Amino acid sequence: MVEWGSADKNDMALRKLFYIFISTVILMSSCHSISTVLKNTDRDYKLETAKRYFAEGKYANAFMLLENVLPSLRGTQAGDEALFLAGMCKFSMRDYDAAAELFKRYYSRSYPNGKFVDEVRYYSAVSYFESTYPVRLDQTTTYDAIKEIQAAMEHNPESKHYEALQQMLFKMQDRLVEKEYLAAKLYYDLGDYFLNCLMGGSNYEACVVTAQNAIKDYPYSPRKEDFAILILKAKYHLAESSVDSKKYERYNDTVDEYYGFVNEFPQSKFMQDAKSIFDKADKELHSKRLQQYATEEDEA
Repeated sequence: MVEWGSADKNDMALRKLFYIFISTVILMSSCHSISTVLKNTDRDYKLETAKRYFAEGKYANAFMLLENVLPSLRGTQAGDEALFLAGMCKFSMRDYDAAAELFKRYYSRSYPNGKFVDEVRYYSAVSYFESTYPVRLDQTTTYDAIKEIQAAMEHNPESKHYEALQQMLFKMQDRLVEKEYLAAKLYYDLGDYFLNCLMGGSNYEACVVTAQNAIKDYPYSPRKEDFAILILKAKYHLAESSVDSKKYERYNDTVDEYYGFVNEFPQSKFMQDAKSIFDKADKELHSKRLQQYATEEDEA
């Protein structure tokens, strides 16, 4: 008597082995196929096969064939297309660094006036854009991407990709703004911590300078309000932690900063914090004035 549970398990095992066998056959067939094409001496056949592979989404196979024929196609119309497709293979495989290198080789050395130069410059910019690192890390790649995007925009202002390039440029600039904001916020959060200020200055002063420079460099950034409230807060804490001889001047500077903030952001989401800072700074100023009057009367 056959147990149904056992039969089901045997059937599943046989199916699994069958699928593994079929997959292996397909893989071996594919390897055999690409190997056969590579051994063929007809470069036009290899190029056409590479195009077919690319159209089918077999980018690795397509790239292998393109890489094989590129040296013999250098300087030809077919070579123009082959180098473009090689870059697109790497781009489609999300190997953006390799794609950018191939695209740059196309427009800067091999085919500066080639048939695909506009597309190449666009995809080169996208490759740089996609390979940029997160905001918290070094932004060298962001600066490189901005240069590449700007170069593509300047090359052909009439390009159908111009608007897309412009949007990428805005995003890259936003990343730089975000980096400056994180730097200013870090200085503010460090506050009175002094070990990174052994050469003079303070973290609050560094916060103010960083935020002010960011506003100057990126006046239309959505982060402008965030920078402004950081400046106001940092100026208040700077006054609070100052020696007595500098307190009056710095509290007065804080009050001036508050009025500037309210004037520029009358509906600010930070208005409650700003008003609290103003009240405390104004109270300190009033106290300092009373002390000054008392001192003057004593001297008189």
